[in-house]
Amino acid sequence: MLSYRHAFHAGNHADVIKHAVQALILEALCVKDKGYSYIDTHSGAGGYALDHEWTQKKAEYLGGIAPLWQQRRKWPQLAGYFAAIEAMNPGDALDFYPGSPKVAEHFQRPQDSLTLMELHHNEVDLLRQNMGPEAAIHHRNGFEGLPALLPPTPKRGLVLIDPPYELKDDYQTVATTLAKAHKRWPIGIYAIWYPLLAKNVDRSGALKEALANCGFEQVLCAELSVSAQADDFGMYGSGMIVLNPPWKLDEQLSELLPRLKDTLAQDKAADWKLEWLKKSDS
Repeated sequence: MLSYRHAFHAGNHADVIKHAVQALILEALCVKDKGYSYIDTHSGAGGYALDHEWTQKKAEYLGGIAPLWQQRRKWPQLAGYFAAIEAMNPGDALDFYPGSPKVAEHFQRPQDSLTLMELHHNEVDLLRQNMGPEAAIHHRNGFEGLPALLPPTPKRGLVLIDPPYELKDDYQTVATTLAKAHKRWPIGIYAIWYPLLAKNVDRSGALKEALANCGFEQVLCAELSVSAQADDFGMYGSGMIVLNPPWKLDEQLSELLPRLKDTLAQDKAADWKLEWLKKSDS
């Protein structure tokens, strides 16, 4: 249950879509001077050294952030995302990669609040080392902690839910947690990451259906696959489901996803998808 360490996967294609969407939402929240709340249910270590032996074991960032970093000036729509990475890399070299807490920290203003949860005892120690004093860090299960912390102050904001899905029950737990969250804080923005896996273990379809029916009126889904779906093993892509997405996020992603697909494709089966799972006219 507590074996997952994100350092093995830091900066991969899944991180790119996850943190790109996160940055776009935070940019939208920063348009107004009014403060917002950011809550992260599965924070991990916060940031990662790309020369660490764990990160180097698979070096997944070479198929994720690395090719984008080399051409970052050509991606103005991701300026905020790259600025968060540049904050950890003062030179031109890509030595460190921010997890979602460090991305959020980059956007945080004095009027905003930052609440981070992490259950793994080693990861939470690293999280405390990597984050500044403004972050409220909780050593707890994010699924249990989220409903307990809602509604937050300030009353507008973003929740990022990014579990490892090591347990198949995590998919149902995500949906159950969000149904509880809707009752306590229906106006919040919720961004949920999920993997696209081999055919015999993929549960993304059931997750999308559950989240489309957990009470929210606007449910946007973005997916990026970098290779063909295998029959028995492996993650070939991932997705982000955004509940209560900010205005024009769908338009931003419709421009971004095709370029990410072309840049990160590992074979000709690479693809992208953007769809409304639920959309109210109100």
